[in-house]
Amino acid sequence: MIAEVIVDIAHSEVDKVFDYDCGGLDVSVGSRVIVPFGKMKIEGVVIALKQTSEYRANGIKKIIRLLDSAPAITKECIELLSFMREKYHLTKASILRLFLPTEMRKGKVREKLVTFVTVNTDLDFESALSSIPQRSKSERGALEFMRDVKTCKIAELKSKFTNDSVNRLVEKGYLKKEEKRENRTPYSSLEGYSKNVELTDEQKNAIASIEATDKRVTLIHGVTGSGKTVVYLRLIREAVESGKTAIMLVPEISLTPQMFRQLKAEFGDNAAILHSGLSAGEKFDEWWRLRSGEAKIAVGARSAIFAPLENLGVIIIDEEHDGSYTSESNPRYFTFDVAKFRADYNDCKLVLGSATPSVETYLRAKEGAFNLVKLPHRINKKPLPEMIIADMRTEVRRGNDSAFSSALVSELEDCLKKGNQAIIFLNRRGYSQHVVCRECGYVAKCENCDVALNYHSVGNVLKCHYCGATYKMLTACPDCGSIHINYVGTGTQKVVAELKKRFPSARILRMDNDTTQNKEGHLKILEQFSRHEADILVGTQMIAKGHDFPSVTLVGILDADMSLFFSDYRSGERTFQLITQVAGRSGRAGDKGVVVLQTYNPDNPVLRFATKYDYEGFFEREISLRKTTSYPPYATIVRVMVESDDEEKGVEALRKVYEGLSALKKRESDAFLFFNKMKSPIKRLKNKFRFQVLMRIDYKREDVLNQIYELSLPVSDKNALVYVEINPGNLS
Repeated sequence: MIAEVIVDIAHSEVDKVFDYDCGGLDVSVGSRVIVPFGKMKIEGVVIALKQTSEYRANGIKKIIRLLDSAPAITKECIELLSFMREKYHLTKASILRLFLPTEMRKGKVREKLVTFVTVNTDLDFESALSSIPQRSKSERGALEFMRDVKTCKIAELKSKFTNDSVNRLVEKGYLKKEEKRENRTPYSSLEGYSKNVELTDEQKNAIASIEATDKRVTLIHGVTGSGKTVVYLRLIREAVESGKTAIMLVPEISLTPQMFRQLKAEFGDNAAILHSGLSAGEKFDEWWRLRSGEAKIAVGARSAIFAPLENLGVIIIDEEHDGSYTSESNPRYFTFDVAKFRADYNDCKLVLGSATPSVETYLRAKEGAFNLVKLPHRINKKPLPEMIIADMRTEVRRGNDSAFSSALVSELEDCLKKGNQAIIFLNRRGYSQHVVCRECGYVAKCENCDVALNYHSVGNVLKCHYCGATYKMLTACPDCGSIHINYVGTGTQKVVAELKKRFPSARILRMDNDTTQNKEGHLKILEQFSRHEADILVGTQMIAKGHDFPSVTLVGILDADMSLFFSDYRSGERTFQLITQVAGRSGRAGDKGVVVLQTYNPDNPVLRFATKYDYEGFFEREISLRKTTSYPPYATIVRVMVESDDEEKGVEALRKVYEGLSALKKRESDAFLFFNKMKSPIKRLKNKFRFQVLMRIDYKREDVLNQIYELSLPVSDKNALVYVEINPGNLS
């Protein structure tokens, strides 16, 4: 038998299938194997089996060994590989790596085997005890203990008695040893809970609509607090009870514990977690639980879409609008595309949910491509929180130079007095945005990236938020020697410092990338806040969506217009989404909710729509602008990015790419709406020089997209990396 194998080398030059002789091994499609490759022994995956090879029989090498007792890759994944390769022009090996935990590759982690001891089934205890001398108290004690428990970890038994006494009982045949697999369980301390809520009429109608529609995709457009999660759980239950499996995606790792807690309450050990924040062992074990069928439900962030489940009954993407569902590093892909493929393959429902759907998704739903379900009311009939606009221009004129408007301070005082909780949102971590010399204007920048450094008061350091480099805080300007260094802008650290000064008795937590580095860091902070061990939670986008805190009655949004003026066609949409989502954390139970939105642009139409929770109004304005200006979904933005350690080699690669694309533009001029080459807005990132060719093309011209891939990717080599981005989420 001949196996077709993809070797684990993600390089275009070896992006092909290689034939290997199975050599009598019990090889299946999807098996991981070790094969000879040149002078190396390397991992590979079998994607097909055949009787003969087109190559000479004596030239075909044999598979060295199998790595797993069962195939690691499903047949569905092999079909998905072909789809993603054609869709995104990725190498076979890079796609395969998405299907397997990184830790499985090269044997970095394996199953955890634990030695147990059990009582021999035909043992006569009385005879056995009488054979042990009275002075051997430890040996007798161990046997008496085992008489009661029957089975025990050998390490535990030895800790209670002695190594020698346990070993003697084994040698005598009174006890026998056996190895058992033990799962490393993430969030083991997390207790499941179920709210046991009765479905509202809106929720019942939503479920009925999803079940009745013949459309593959359903969009649930529900306001914050409308009970979308309850709908998700019912759909998952129906899938599991019918013998099928389910995938539940959330946009942030921080949202996983909350969702997992509810799934655990509903389905027990049938739910498994997949995301990058797990330890190597936990990720490996959770993956195998899903692959073996021990668990039927996968919950996690973007990567969980590749969960090794078969016979899917439903796929759910919560907060579908979130940019995290787009992979912006190699291999690049869109989660929706993968989810849609898997839904088609398994003939199951794909459900998208959001209070603020992406403009592209909502348009497809309104035009009838997707089934549209609306949940316009909160489940407890609570009104959406009152939105107060604080004009920071007026505050400055009044001499208020703090981060907080008088309206926010007043509402915070009232909130704390009543014993309620507040959330303060600022989408910028650190203490200040950057430091600048007052004398000469020098701005401290990263040595590896063409960006300003952020000041962090914890540790008194300057940090780069792109590459993570850390520098000592300046004591004097390196250009002019001045000691007059200014802190410009406000970050979450500074907000916490100001809150402590103004409200010294308030208990304050901060949640951002700096405070959640440790394992389960998200969970610890959220649990503390849920238990009301803090009065105020300060955070970035991590706290903006999905969380349910019944005691939160106030949300303060600082620098609400910060994202409005990014050089990105989605800036208005993202601002509307962030404001609406974070506002929705207030007033979900108990007292009426209030939101204070601080801005220097109170008349901006995006903010006006947000304060009224008017998604329809925002959508109609935004989609009209997109159509007039030929931006997605009425065009496709394509960016060909060139990165190189050497600026000259980067320019040379850019020239080759540009020449090929220019020729394409001449041939297909009617497909191009915009075409230009330039330095990237961030000219250097992680010590790599960056150049780009930016295009807008007719959204119907899939053929042109394929040609762009085919012209650009072959230019990539060891001197310069070239990749293609479609409708990139970030144009920096």
